[in-house]
Formats: sequence, structure tokens, C-alpha cells
Amino acid sequence: MSSKKKHVLICEDEPSLIFTLQDTLENEGYEVHVAKEGQEALDIIKNIEPDLMLLDIMLPGMSGFDVCKKIREDKHTFPIIMLTARDQEIDKVTGLNIGADDYITKPFGVKELLARIHARLRRANSYSKTGPIDFLQLGDIKIELNESKVIRPDKEIELTTREVELIRFLISNANEPVSRDALLENVWRYEYSTNTRTVDVHISKLRGKIEMQPDDPRYLVTLHGVGYMLKLS
Repeated sequence: MSSKKKHVLICEDEPSLIFTLQDTLENEGYEVHVAKEGQEALDIIKNIEPDLMLLDIMLPGMSGFDVCKKIREDKHTFPIIMLTARDQEIDKVTGLNIGADDYITKPFGVKELLARIHARLRRANSYSKTGPIDFLQLGDIKIELNESKVIRPDKEIELTTREVELIRFLISNANEPVSRDALLENVWRYEYSTNTRTVDVHISKLRGKIEMQPDDPRYLVTLHGVGYMLKLS
């Protein structure tokens, strides 16, 4: 950990889990903030921009999905790890589609959770404004990697930390086939239950942001039976 404490926001309504998470994270040197419902979490974010958020799906009132969606609509790009008691792929895909960076299914081990938090923070730091690549121009679309956003003729769209990392890796292999396994190894580092479906979901969402016609992509193309390619020439 650096000398400057990282701020972690926990949005969870189960008292025993709140206690465990807060105690564990504070012992790891994190500054911890707790919200027991979605609106409370959004109010905290207005005053303190966390470095990472742990967000339960099943919350009173506003669901974790709605909270995540609102955070991304408000252009916050800090990593979000969803907490869910439902080990169903549809929940995971939904979370990833609305901007979550990762998910973990209850009950989970403390070591696994800490590993995921460390990984998300490490990657967020790696692709901060000190990154070596400033922007990528794809026709009329400009991708500001340091600012985590896409500037299109019709609108601007925020990029998640994971999407920035995906683009950087694809750029480093531009005009070359990139397999799903290569993406899992280099972007996800084979994190626990991550699978190729997760890769496809992220690629599809990224394509929707950087392609004017996502159903007929010009730059981020699928190579059937192989993987993907970022075409820059």
C-alpha cells in the first residue's frame, strides 16, 4: 500500500458482513466508508470519490444494478466490484453490461476478495493519466485513454477501467488476431471464475462505444473461431 490511503466504499445492508468487510479492509490500511442503501452511497460519492466500491446487488429500495448504472451515468469511472448471493450468469452479465468491473458471489473468502480489490486498484493505477498512450483516433471517433472517454460526433461516452485496459492491450496487438485466451491471460489474468463469455460481453459493450455501427464493426472485428482484432490500417 502507498502512504496515501485508498478509499473503499462498501454498499451493503447485512450488518455482520459490513462488520467483517470494514474490519478486514481497515486492517489492510484502507479508508472505509459504509452505506446501507443505494441513495446513501450516491450521497457519499458526491462528497468523496472512492478509489473502489463494493456494491451489493440486493439492497433495500434502489438495487445494486440501479446504483451502478447511476454511478456510470454520472461519469464516475472508479472500479466497482458487485457482491451477489445469486450465482447466476444473468446477474453477472447484467452487472458487467451496466459498468461493473468485477463480481464475487457470497459467501466468499477474505483472501479472494482482497486479491480482487488489489487487482482492480493495481489496474486502475496502471491506466491512470500517467499512461503512455494518450489517445486513439478511429475515423471520426477519438478515444481519450487518459481521460477514459470516447468522443464521437454524436456524443461523449465514459470508459470503464476494464475497457481502457482492453483497448490498450488491443492497441499493443493492433492488426493482429487476439484470442479470447490471450485477453483472459493479459487483461483478466484468469481471475477466478472468469470465462470467455465475460470477454465477449465486454467486447460487445466496448464495440458499442467505439463503433458508429456496432453491428457492422469497422475497427474492433470478430475473427470467428479465433477471437478479435483491432484494425488500425
